[in-house]
Amino acid sequence: MEEKGFSDIDGATILLKQHSYSQTCKEFNVICPKLSLRSLTTATCAVWVAAYAIFAYTENSMVLSAAIFCTLIGLLFFLHFVKIDQESLLVIGSLGIQMTLSFASGKESTEFIEMHRVKDVVINEAIFMQKVIYYLCILLKDPTDPKGISSIVPVFQSAKPNLDCLVEVYKSCQDILSKEKKSIDLLDVEQP
Repeated sequence: MEEKGFSDIDGATILLKQHSYSQTCKEFNVICPKLSLRSLTTATCAVWVAAYAIFAYTENSMVLSAAIFCTLIGLLFFLHFVKIDQESLLVIGSLGIQMTLSFASGKESTEFIEMHRVKDVVINEAIFMQKVIYYLCILLKDPTDPKGISSIVPVFQSAKPNLDCLVEVYKSCQDILSKEKKSIDLLDVEQP
């Protein structure tokens, strides 16, 4: 297993772990920065101070109870649905590509794309908040037009790694895809 440190588009440190199972099977894990205790405490204190100010004005204790309840529900929602700790990309040449999101609460979300649907893996660019960012995406074949693209599936959306990290993942994906394409071409030649 190989580990390298990179930065995301905001300058925060992320970690790329690569695990090569074979020549046509590699896994890439991008580990995002952990939840900052300072920002969590600041947000909680701001909500509670605002609730106390409203309580002091209205003298209604329900305001304080509601603030505590809303803070706890908001934190649980954030940890379970928003904060992503790790994103992984598993590329298996003969089978497909699996993308997994691991949330801070331990919940995981997985998406699998069969290899026969994959046209290519590319690095695309976009304008985001007055700067150019790069992202890795999977181009899916159009079933009606063999040369067309039906959709684009972005990878590492939460981590948003910089270009140097994406190039490393891109090169490995292209190696696997080219080996898979060569094996398919050989099978097509052998069949009469």
